[in-house]
Amino acid sequence: MSAFDAYAARAQFPILSRTVNGKPLVYLDSAASAQKPRAVIEAMTAAMEGSYANVHRGLHTLANETTETFEAARETVARFLNAESAEQIVWTKGGTEAINLVAAGLGQSLQPGDEIVVTQMEHHANIVPWHMLREAKGMVLKWAPVLDDGSLDMAALAELIGPRTKLVAVTHMSNVLGTVNDVRAIADLAHAAGALALVDGCQGAVHCSPDVQALDADFYVFTGHKLFGPTGIGGLYGKRAALEALPPYQGGGEMIATVTEDAVTYAGIPHRFEAGTPPILEAIGLEAALDWLSGFDAAAVSAHEQALLAHVRTRLEGRDWLTEVGTAPGKGAIFTFTVEGAHAHDIAQIMDRYGVAVRAGLHCAEPLSRRFGLTSSARASFALYNTLEDVDAFADALIKAREFFA
Repeated sequence: MSAFDAYAARAQFPILSRTVNGKPLVYLDSAASAQKPRAVIEAMTAAMEGSYANVHRGLHTLANETTETFEAARETVARFLNAESAEQIVWTKGGTEAINLVAAGLGQSLQPGDEIVVTQMEHHANIVPWHMLREAKGMVLKWAPVLDDGSLDMAALAELIGPRTKLVAVTHMSNVLGTVNDVRAIADLAHAAGALALVDGCQGAVHCSPDVQALDADFYVFTGHKLFGPTGIGGLYGKRAALEALPPYQGGGEMIATVTEDAVTYAGIPHRFEAGTPPILEAIGLEAALDWLSGFDAAAVSAHEQALLAHVRTRLEGRDWLTEVGTAPGKGAIFTFTVEGAHAHDIAQIMDRYGVAVRAGLHCAEPLSRRFGLTSSARASFALYNTLEDVDAFADALIKAREFFA
């Protein structure tokens, strides 16, 4: 852990110096949305103050400067994901829109009875768009089960993939369980059946150092606000052939080649999927976030986060009123839990009195909660700016919350 200084990283986040209810803020909700370092805040402010205009359409200095910065951000994302080309990066407002883009495009060619395979651990963003296709087009959804420890049942998944399978959609890392899936093996199963593979990388992009060429998925989606960047920005990586096979998602300016009274032709990738004014400032902020994040050794950051998870388990070991949800080997630093005799919402509210921010509810993963027989759970999700002191504050607050209900 000497290669990574969590305290130095933490100092770059202005919000983490504030207090909540008279206590130092302990922010453990990064799986929902991460905080923003000063580098992101300053980059977006500088763009607004010094060189902002709409992109691609203008010939004046500000337009040219902003376009250059905006497209440089696309190049940065391509490098971060190890994409073959920046043309394979489509800007969206987040991971949810990226999945909807794929669903809308694929839906135009799918036939009733065609199958889409998902898993029980998916976020609603990787469930609801496929349900919408089921409702509109008669698709069949098949569900790969999750084992008791939170691992994906790979044998069952393989059995579900067959000649009618058109897409396998799976999370890289579960936002509830922390489970990290072997997405390369899943992509191989999909491709062997002639199907496409889509990976929800909204957590994986943060914690799993994705290499999209090595993963070999046809689509990989991500969102900026979990990557220490701003909200309203994310994207879709696609293999060139997979993107070129998709029809446009929305119509408007920027995504066209020509428009006449009688016909329209469309731009090539990625612009054919980027109708209207894009999230310019947000893309600039995301580039700053990725540049900042790339300054750290990813393995050292991962080791730090795993040490935090280990310390949580050590501090709470032997508490028979506490149940951890998801203990799959190699899981990420997410600690989802239930407390005997107390609702997760009540636990979260009491912990907030001590300045500790955790999430409570279904975590946008209702099928997964139902799989484990839960109506709610609480979740502490750790990021590179959390420290062992944060873990101790979390454990102390949780114990006090339990005592309140005991």
